[in-house]
Amino acid sequence: MKDFILKSISFVFHPLIMPLLGVMFYFHKTPRYIPEPVQNAKIFSVVILTIILPILLFFLLRTINKVDTIYLKTTKERVIPLFINCIIITLILLRVMTPNEIVELYFFFLGILCSTLACFILALFKIKASIHMIAASGFFMFAVAIGINYQININGTIALMMIILGAIATSRLHLKAHTNQELLIGLFTGLFPQLAFLNYWL
Repeated sequence: MKDFILKSISFVFHPLIMPLLGVMFYFHKTPRYIPEPVQNAKIFSVVILTIILPILLFFLLRTINKVDTIYLKTTKERVIPLFINCIIITLILLRVMTPNEIVELYFFFLGILCSTLACFILALFKIKASIHMIAASGFFMFAVAIGINYQININGTIALMMIILGAIATSRLHLKAHTNQELLIGLFTGLFPQLAFLNYWL
């Protein structure tokens, strides 16, 4: 039962869903008026580009024996998917989350791009960082910034995200997917880009 729960945590909080959670959190919390059709269009685009497209590309890469599992256990497996993900995020920045529309989400995705690039460079140097922690900590920092920017009480969200971060770390350690060092590298790789861009929109 314990193994099932910890494996489920890694699956449920997979890095692919974190950009979508960030977008939905923003639309739910922001006091700005954003027409519902615009919100739906942005969410639909993010689902297609950050979830469905990467999954399809994963199956393609697995077919040609470039990856084994969706968790990308080795640094060698990570290089191509991370490079592709950088291209996808760049496309989102150019076409979906442009700075002249929703500046907060633009810098959220710019932070994601920087984290992904950092993870890609680390993989090239055979350094493994937890992508789960990168994605979750990036979303956590963005949520905190939204609360500060709009002076919204998100204490519940902060508490929940801290629990989730702890659960993800425990899950990855239990499954022997990462070491403590790899989890810490992932945590800071996700946090720092979001933190660095706060000056541009907060």
